[in-house]
Amino acid sequence: MSAQPIEIKLLQQSQLLEITFSDDVCYQLPYEFLRVYSPSADVSGHGPGQEVLQTGKKEVGVSEVIPVGSYAVQINFDDGHDTGIYTWENLYRLGKSQAVLWQDYLDRLAAAGASRESRP
Repeated sequence: MSAQPIEIKLLQQSQLLEITFSDDVCYQLPYEFLRVYSPSADVSGHGPGQEVLQTGKKEVGVSEVIPVGSYAVQINFDDGHDTGIYTWENLYRLGKSQAVLWQDYLDRLAAAGASRESRP
């Protein structure tokens, strides 16, 4: 992947991370989407088939985005999750595949009888 981010914005009111790449592609990635597709081992596991379904993340917020070298960012979420390193390639892939990935997530939630809503 040769496209590099040229601008990253947190749109707190709409709960979106907006990222514009050098190829003029711009993605608006919901915080919930980023949280449930975190590249951390807590979420993605240590290999295929070891993913952990994230539930109750509908209202999750982002408290901080920290640069990691010149290749990634660490996103700290307000539910305490702060171990995922999002490379530019991963963010680009998430943006490009957002509709398919989101539907897959909703399907997995439904199959598990789980919800996006947090528990009271």
